[in-house]
Amino acid sequence: MPEVLAASTPADWRAPDPDNTLYVELPGGRVVIELAPRFAPLHVANIKRLTRARYFDALSVIRVQDNYVVQWGDPGNRHPIPAGIGKVAPEFDLETAAGMPFTRLPDGDVYAPEVGFSDGLPIARSAALHRTWLAHCYGMVGVGRDLDVESGSGAEMYVVIGHAPRHLDRNVTLVGRVLKGMEVLSGLPRGGAEMGFYTKTEAPTPIKSIRVAADVPPAERSTLEVLRTDSVTFNALIESRRNRPEDFFKTAAGRIDLCNVPIAVREQPPAAHSP
Repeated sequence: MPEVLAASTPADWRAPDPDNTLYVELPGGRVVIELAPRFAPLHVANIKRLTRARYFDALSVIRVQDNYVVQWGDPGNRHPIPAGIGKVAPEFDLETAAGMPFTRLPDGDVYAPEVGFSDGLPIARSAALHRTWLAHCYGMVGVGRDLDVESGSGAEMYVVIGHAPRHLDRNVTLVGRVLKGMEVLSGLPRGGAEMGFYTKTEAPTPIKSIRVAADVPPAERSTLEVLRTDSVTFNALIESRRNRPEDFFKTAAGRIDLCNVPIAVREQPPAAHSP
């Protein structure tokens, strides 16, 4: 993989859209989230409205379940959701668009007829159903809900920090993935109550702020680039992970799981920075 990335060209990389990027500022550092408006436009719009209303700044991380998720929100409903921001219809999947970019993995999948990548995100799809959906891989960001599928608004979110809980696919709305800062989330203390919620005697991790990157002065933004998933270089990266060429590996796996394909993120080279 390092050799593949070293041979990449500037055209193999893209800068995240600042208007669809969140900066979650925690005591341990910044978590950068790239939102996915193509797949969940209603929830993404709500999340950006909540962010710009500073709703999340008064909240905390309320749940850290080992090998599962980190979750933040307001379980006691102490902070009213700003007027005009309500619950929206579930966005568990969407109709497969003819022009949607798709880099298919040929190795098969337990949970879906086809899997691959689109817009830098792990996706699954069914030709028979004409539906496409995001997959619950490590680092993916979802929206909490109750039993009612229309009970989610984006006011409560979680990040997958463990083995991919793919059974949640098409049952919860996914809205993006973490580009940087997973170590900040996965290193948080685990909650002592059922499902990893913090008990009354455990101090939750406060959210210092959440901002839309476009609203942050350029000098304070994270200058990241994401490897394009519609490139020859990305296909070479997949193959380098499917059949590891290092001397350590004596038996080639010959296949790879959707959630085991890393999507590379790097700091922009100095020459690529805006003046």
